[in-house]
Amino acid sequence: MFLKGKSAIVTGSTSGIGLAYAKAFAAEGASVMINGFGDAAAIEQERAALEATSGAKALYDAADMTKAEAIEAMVKRCHDELGGPDIIVNNAGIQHVAPIDEFPTDKWDAIIAINLTSAFHMMHAAIPYMKAAKWGRIISTASAHSLVASPNKSAYVAAKHGIAGLTKTAALEVATHGVTVNAISPGYVWTPLVENQIPDTMKARGLTREQVMNDVLLAAQPTKEFVTPEQVAALAVFLCRDEAKSITGANMTVDGGWTAA
Repeated sequence: MFLKGKSAIVTGSTSGIGLAYAKAFAAEGASVMINGFGDAAAIEQERAALEATSGAKALYDAADMTKAEAIEAMVKRCHDELGGPDIIVNNAGIQHVAPIDEFPTDKWDAIIAINLTSAFHMMHAAIPYMKAAKWGRIISTASAHSLVASPNKSAYVAAKHGIAGLTKTAALEVATHGVTVNAISPGYVWTPLVENQIPDTMKARGLTREQVMNDVLLAAQPTKEFVTPEQVAALAVFLCRDEAKSITGANMTVDGGWTAA
């Protein structure tokens, strides 16, 4: 359990990829703070399970990722109650699918705020603690859409391209402080976020559910398989190891070969 004594915050971690990150860090002994929305009883069950796995403390914080002050307060709470934070994972994300000329401006604003701007606020709050400790790991969930585009996803693609640029800039700024900053870019992972966008894609493209899954979602992935949350989380755990200390400013794909073409 090489992360024993370390603390991690994972945003958007009450389900999907985020919860997989939290479980993977807990399995290595880290104390973990999870964040997100959902059923209170289900969240408490996951929080308790993380403590049982890690043998360390686990907390839940309901910080709204559209509010800078809430993000700052969450990071400070982690520092006060768990120490660190030693690891932050910027994972919170939402999606909306529509052509640009029909894209609701409020949806654009929300996606940029949650998928991109929240990562800046997390870094802004956490980096001083990491500099003081002379150790830190910052990981952001980007996407294959940080490297390539798809129609009808203007806000999401813009946000994920922004994550890739933010990752590079932050990595250069903290390179001499024992802190690494990297992005992980999954292809299509079978999560609630992906499942919930299927109806919008059906409507936008006039396709059946099966056509969306096979001809849209998996069409780009040569493996013809969804990535699993556990595969993404395993890479995040490796990036926290000493063996990965020279990996920084990288955008690492876990996309079934999508961006190889």
